This record gives sequence, C-alpha cells and structure tokens, in this order.
Amino acid sequence: MPDSAEPTLAPRASVATAARPARTRRVLLFALLAAVLAAAAAAWLIYWFAIGQNHVSTDNAYVDADVAQITPQVSGPVTGVYVVDTQSVRQGQSLVVIDPTDFQVALAQARAQLGQAERRVRGYFFYDQALAGQVAARQADIARADAQIASAQSDLERAQTELGRRERLASSGAVSGDELTQARNQFSTAQAALDSARAGRTQALANRGAAVGSQGVNQALITGAAVEENPEVLAAKANVRAAELNLRRTVLTAPFDGVVAKKQVALGQRAQVGQSLLTVVPISRVYVDANFKEVQLHRVRIGQPVVLTADIYGDGVKYHGRVAGLSGGTGAAFSLIPAQNATGNWIKIVQRLPVRVALDPAELARHPLRVGLSMKADIDISQR
Repeated sequence: MPDSAEPTLAPRASVATAARPARTRRVLLFALLAAVLAAAAAAWLIYWFAIGQNHVSTDNAYVDADVAQITPQVSGPVTGVYVVDTQSVRQGQSLVVIDPTDFQVALAQARAQLGQAERRVRGYFFYDQALAGQVAARQADIARADAQIASAQSDLERAQTELGRRERLASSGAVSGDELTQARNQFSTAQAALDSARAGRTQALANRGAAVGSQGVNQALITGAAVEENPEVLAAKANVRAAELNLRRTVLTAPFDGVVAKKQVALGQRAQVGQSLLTVVPISRVYVDANFKEVQLHRVRIGQPVVLTADIYGDGVKYHGRVAGLSGGTGAAFSLIPAQNATGNWIKIVQRLPVRVALDPAELARHPLRVGLSMKADIDISQR
C-alpha cells in the first residue's frame, strides 16, 4: 500500500504548480485592464473638467445662404440669356433681357402726355388772364347799365312832367288832343326805356357772375402750384417714371456677387411676372445652421466662438466663426405638418434648435463652400 500511493502524489503536485502561473497571468491581466480603465477614466475626467464641459458639438450642421430668386417684374419674350448654371457673376451683371420694344413705346407715349399736360397747364394760366379781362368787361357792362338806367330815369321824369302839364292844360282847351297823345306816348317810351336799362343791368350782373365763376374754376386748377408742381403735370411725370422703371426692369441683373443655380429660362420663352428664372447664390456670404439638441443649449450665447470643419475638405481645414443667433423655433415647430403632441400616443423626442453661425469671409475665400454641404460645429461655451 505505501508503495502504490507514491506515484499518485507526483502528478497532483505538477498540476498545482502549472495552475499557479495561469492564475497569476489572469490577475496581472485584470490588474492591467483595471489600470487602463482607471487611466482612461481619469483622462476623460481631466478632459471633461478642463475642456469637455466648456464645449458642445454637433455634426448635424449644413451650409446655407440667403439666395436671390431672379424673377421678372414685367412680362415679355426673353431676348437674351447671358449666364449658365455654375457660372460666377458680379453684382450688376446682366443675366436675362426681356424684349424692351413695348416698354420703349410706352415711355415715348408717357413723355408725350407729359408735354401735353405742361402745355395744358400753361394754357390754364393764360386763360386765367383772359377770364380776368372778361370779369373786368362784365363790370364795365354793369357800370354802363347803371348809366343807362340813370338816363332812362331822367327821360322818364321829364316825360312824366310834360305829360302832367299837358293833361292840366287839356281841360282848358289850350292843348290839342294830338299833343296830349304824343306826351303820353313819350312817357310810355321813357318807361319802357327804363325797364330795358334795368333788365340790361340784371343781365350784366349775371354775365359778371358767370365770368367770376369761370375764373374761380380755372384758378382752382392753378392756384398754389407752378406749372412743374401742378397735379396734372405731376401725374404725367409719375407715368413717365413708371414707364422708365418698367423699361429698366427688362434687364435683370445680379443683386450681388455669387454663382448661378437652378437656371430655368431660355431664349424665346415668355417671362411672366413673379416667375422664377434662376437663382444667384452668394457663396462669399454663406453661413452655417448647426442643429444642436435642446439639452446642449443652456449655455450657448450669441458671440461665442465656433470651430467648424467641412466634410468636403476634411478635418485639416478649420473654419472659425461666431454664434450669430438662435432660431425662433425648432425644425418640427415650423414643419408643414407639425407634431400633434396632445395625443395618447405621445413619445418624447429630444428636439434640435438651429443655431446660426457666421463664418470668416477670408476663410471662405480660401476654401469656398456651397449651400447644403455638411459641417461639424464645436462651440466654446466657456465665454458667457
């Protein structure tokens, strides 16, 4: 029995000896892993307290710009298209021309009407002088009528006296019947002459009133303004300016420097008012709309510095901008079909608010961007 037990102890001892290094390696491995994790946690904590807590970032950011829709303000056939898509244009450069013939004719008519209005108003001033003369003439007619009435009154009184004398003498036979009849006729004639003179004065007064009224009407057209400031002339001048403006609008120019996009116009096409012909994108004045989560925005302020990178250039090109403003609402709030949160199926979703970032024009000139490109934005929120 003792001889048979000795061989079994040797294998057990060898197995135990071999297991100890394996456990030691595992312990060392776990210790090393714990040390790495602790170092990573410490590094992360140091980064967070030193840098991370003072920055918010997002890759939900895109280049945008206030593009100009080139739309005609007058209708007509297109006779010139001087740009193509992707072409760079300068401010004031001609883009599209609409046939100006009809507008040139309208301008000539407006200028002719202006000349007519000026001559007509000058005629009002000369006519006022003529009407003043008529008023003076009618006043003279009244004076003449007064003189005629005075003369007729005198003749009537004389005829009445002669008639009375003859009637007194007729009873004694000193005056013949013919003389009495003649005296009566003279009295009647003098009476009629006085009535006629009085009627003439009434007519002269009426004529003077008509002349004064005509002069008043004419003075209402010219009083208080010279020829150049008369309402009729001003209205004609306004028509000329409108015609000139419509003629200028036949040439559509670039409102600023940029690149042509979405060209939808061709020669011979009839342009309609308000129709979109093409778009000019101001690539030198683009900005970035970075959509941050609402939980990231409590320390974001206007003016804080922003570092951006564009996917088109990679991380090697940095853009430096500033927070220009925060949108008045989230994208969901301004969507065509806003979310109906007052329902039984409501699920809370973290919203994103667009933050406008203004870019450095010098950096844009070195590395141009285009509308719609993806960006990454990092805001330094340490500045209050």
